[in-house]
Amino acid sequence: MNEESHKPDDMVLLRAEGRVSIVTLNYPRRRNAFCLAMRQQLYDRLHHLMHYEDRCRSIVLTGVEQNFCAGGDISEMQDRTTLGARLHSRLPLEVFKLMVSGPKPIVAAVEGVAMGAGLSLSAACDYIVTSKTARYCCAFGKVGLLPDTGLFWSLPQRVGGGKARELMLSSRVFDGQEALELGFANEAADPDKALPAALKVAECYAEMAPLALAHLKSTLATGVDTFDSAIETEINLQPLLRNSQDHQEAVAAFLEKRKPVFVGN
Repeated sequence: MNEESHKPDDMVLLRAEGRVSIVTLNYPRRRNAFCLAMRQQLYDRLHHLMHYEDRCRSIVLTGVEQNFCAGGDISEMQDRTTLGARLHSRLPLEVFKLMVSGPKPIVAAVEGVAMGAGLSLSAACDYIVTSKTARYCCAFGKVGLLPDTGLFWSLPQRVGGGKARELMLSSRVFDGQEALELGFANEAADPDKALPAALKVAECYAEMAPLALAHLKSTLATGVDTFDSAIETEINLQPLLRNSQDHQEAVAAFLEKRKPVFVGN
């Protein structure tokens, strides 16, 4: 059953399809530019879904009218003090941290443009389904800014350090097919088909044990990039998961030849 809750002036719309929550950026007259109001609403909605909405097991992030996000709203970048700019920069980073290390997986469904902060938002997702005709750009240099919304971390994670450096320095546009070839996107779909494909991925995530996924996302965000940290993570977390209700349910379901019913404990 589909459920939707939004007001006409909402910059971020919510819709539930079973255990998947669809979060839709909604600023069509500016191609879903990441304006200040959208930043706050996106943080609020994601925070609620991540920590307080038990029936939500996974999230799809997309945009209205065949665009993902055109980047920061240039019209809001006038007459800002250095201190004011610093304060405004903090909220996108909070959104980024919530997306990367929050307990529930996020799948991006990208159509149209994903420029600047739009590129950053897609890169912060756990899985990217791109339209083959989508257009991406690390456009920050074109407006005299550094990459933001966590892109210094997320872009090298996806494409490697050398390719990330190239994309950041050149600010060149690349399409969805190249995004797939670079390893930036996980899957390419025909135009207007990114959302259905993303929903299929999110539904697969929703079938998995929530507690294990939460620990996995947290671990991947904080890093297991050394021999010792990888071993310590396994030693510290695996015994907790072995004693969880979800693991016991998975064992019972396997022995009884049925699908497990996970509760997140």
